[in-house]
Amino acid sequence: MTITYPKEEIESIRRIIIEEQKTIAVAESVTAGLLQGAFSQATDARLFFQGGITAFNVGQKCRLLDVDPIHAQEHNAVSPKVANQMAEGVAWRLCSHYGIGVVGYAAPVPEKKIDLPYAWYAIYADGRILETNRLEGGKGDPLKVQLYYVQAIITALHQLLRFFNH
Repeated sequence: MTITYPKEEIESIRRIIIEEQKTIAVAESVTAGLLQGAFSQATDARLFFQGGITAFNVGQKCRLLDVDPIHAQEHNAVSPKVANQMAEGVAWRLCSHYGIGVVGYAAPVPEKKIDLPYAWYAIYADGRILETNRLEGGKGDPLKVQLYYVQAIITALHQLLRFFNH
């Protein structure tokens, strides 16, 4: 399978963030670095993309991104609160104006009674959460589900940036 990213939206995000003289960083779990890969494809990504942290387990989310360990443990680290804390944590850790956090499932997890994959993402900027949303992953190949999440998050970020900058 070839991985393709929404190039036009990524380039528009790049232009807006560079015009603002700001930067963005990403904290991922369910998307396993694919969102970081998308931003790295932008022209001159180094001018606006600070990088990211991929943290799969609760311990690393808590240690690296200041996620509340009790809450994370109770929710298998998949909740709007965890996404919010990851977005804020990565912005702080990587000295960035914007932060994105994403957690969830790319495949069913029968032992947790999760029949359909879902994810939570949060977008943080300059001291506050701008948006937190749930994405329904649907059935299918886990990589396709992950790529769907990446596309949806990029589209949401693009819409937010266009709204706040026009």
